[in-house]
Amino acid sequence: MKICFVCSGNICRSPSAAVVMQSLLRERGLADVVEVCSAGLGDWHVGEQLDERSLAELTTRGYDGSRHRARQFAADWFADHDLVIAMDHGHLRQLQRMAPPGEEQKIELLMSFAGDDLDVPDPYYGGAEGFVEVLDMIEVGCRGLLESLRDRLAV
Repeated sequence: MKICFVCSGNICRSPSAAVVMQSLLRERGLADVVEVCSAGLGDWHVGEQLDERSLAELTTRGYDGSRHRARQFAADWFADHDLVIAMDHGHLRQLQRMAPPGEEQKIELLMSFAGDDLDVPDPYYGGAEGFVEVLDMIEVGCRGLLESLRDRLAV
């Protein structure tokens, strides 16, 4: 199974979700069964590392986001991924418009896996506390996604 987390520029939310999800998959022994990546809808950060505030919060919680480099999502990625996880409703709508016919069912909102219809807010223009809140939400959403995967993969 292949999952791609998607946000705006791929330097805060979606790479943080990919790092958290990879860690959860390793803990559950599913890292060889599920492949995780992230991308942004825009191209303005392509090649850049995680935002230093995202990286700092991930590091504080014991995650390693040091290898991340931002990429841009393309419509042809739908063919290679089983799930495309949007960080907010704006991303969800944009991904739905990009999806080739028959691929729309692969798109989900991250917080829907936590039983919510919430956006993971963009912390980029705020202070460090926004990155704490965002990572709290991502951890909850990724734990819900992991449980959903257990059902889908019957593991």
